[in-house]
Amino acid sequence: MAHGSSGEGRLRRLARELAKFGAVGGAGLLVNLGVFNFVRHVTDLQVVRASVIATVVAIAFNYVGFRYFTYRDRGKSGRTKEMSLFLLFSAVGLVIENGLLFLATYGFGWDSPLQSNVFKFLGIGIATLFRFWSYRTWVFKAMPRQGTVVGESRMTAAEAAAKQRVG
Repeated sequence: MAHGSSGEGRLRRLARELAKFGAVGGAGLLVNLGVFNFVRHVTDLQVVRASVIATVVAIAFNYVGFRYFTYRDRGKSGRTKEMSLFLLFSAVGLVIENGLLFLATYGFGWDSPLQSNVFKFLGIGIATLFRFWSYRTWVFKAMPRQGTVVGESRMTAAEAAAKQRVG
């Protein structure tokens, strides 16, 4: 029965994490689409260039939301490494997101404002799946829970964090 409780707790934590990630991501989606359409409206930039600008603005917005809301309970040491990994995986997401828009626009000639927004939205959706996996796996790693068994011994979360920094 304890095993089921542990599984239920893990499921609850994952659901909470998904909800927080979704809240930040939803706000980031609005920022991304808003900046994209604003830039397209007030400049003569090509669609993919406008999209890249919007994606970069959304990445900055999302980092703040993820670090200080979604993953605020995760380890705070190694911010340089965290930021580097975040930027690396965000850049991959940027390529996924804007690659789809590029393909639709220049490969198929679908470049009306509606088509651009549809493919921008689809690209964001696909890139979001990658970002969720990569951020939680590599960037904002979960710290071991209090009393987590590591090898043969039990250690506190603080001891595990210190060991992780050293190793």
